[in-house]
Amino acid sequence: MKKGCPYGTHRVIEPKGVLPQPAEKIDNTMEIYDNEILIDVQTLNIDSASFTQIEKQAEGNIEEIKKIMMGLVEKQGKHKNPVTGSGGMLIGTVKEIGPALEGKTDLKVGDKIATLVSLSLTPLVIEEILEVRPDVDQVDIKGQAILFESGIYAVLPDDMPENLALSVLDVAGAPAQTAKLVKPGDSVVVIGGGGKSGLLCLYEAKKRAGVTGKVICIGGSEKSKSRAERLGLADEYFAADATDAILIYNRIMELTDGKLADVVINCVNIPNTEMASILACKDEGIVYFFSMATSFTKAALGAEGVGKDVTMIVGNGYTKGHAKIALQVLRECQPLKELFTEMYA
Repeated sequence: MKKGCPYGTHRVIEPKGVLPQPAEKIDNTMEIYDNEILIDVQTLNIDSASFTQIEKQAEGNIEEIKKIMMGLVEKQGKHKNPVTGSGGMLIGTVKEIGPALEGKTDLKVGDKIATLVSLSLTPLVIEEILEVRPDVDQVDIKGQAILFESGIYAVLPDDMPENLALSVLDVAGAPAQTAKLVKPGDSVVVIGGGGKSGLLCLYEAKKRAGVTGKVICIGGSEKSKSRAERLGLADEYFAADATDAILIYNRIMELTDGKLADVVINCVNIPNTEMASILACKDEGIVYFFSMATSFTKAALGAEGVGKDVTMIVGNGYTKGHAKIALQVLRECQPLKELFTEMYA
């Protein structure tokens, strides 16, 4: 059996010398190296920014969505959206484990897992797309995938449906990072607060900011705003176009008595929301861009252009304990669990 690099560089076809995520093409042959895990894939959870773009490109046509997805994997050996640069994650069953991983993993053949690394770096073969669920960005397939030695994963919990766990684990980094960033007494703004990651972030923000803090939810529509409001996850709610930076700034000025927010969390799935996030934040505050539609250039140069001294954090989808923290939110908040069950399970 061939020996592999822990980070999967042995799978890179072009360009040589890069890691699998930025690579244009990787080897998706499903014969494993000695340090890889082979997975029979059940469901792909495409990240929100990517699925939104694909659905728009396909003009909502399900067969065209399938064609685009199959084409991406056939061309690149992985599911990486060339427009957003992002992928998603998957759930499936462990079929084979390389001998070099003996003693390094607690997995065994037959375990149901969710991979917590992006599809944009995961070798993948799609034999057939069985069902597309646009309302939840999930796609059931017949196919296989490879998890590298460095790839993180979570064994699916037995106290909730698989698709429910998948929907939460897909965005596990967002609530876990929120838990790290928000301090007691903070004013927190969650842009895209009515969406999947946004709702989880609202819960963690409210929990961490406490009774002396203030959590403000900005929904992209009245429907999404009302969804969060019904659950009582924030102190203030309003719906607005997050690409309208001045509108957002003025509303946050009003709701914070001119102080602006200590922490701004961006969970939207559309581009051009960088400046709304930056303007809503006070000097020396923190802006966390969980959205994969974020442009580093627009954020960096935009903050400079308006003279904002804020710490901007790229939405790393991984932080220690993120899977446990995200799943615990549903265990602690029954109304949120019921909503997610209705939407995703």
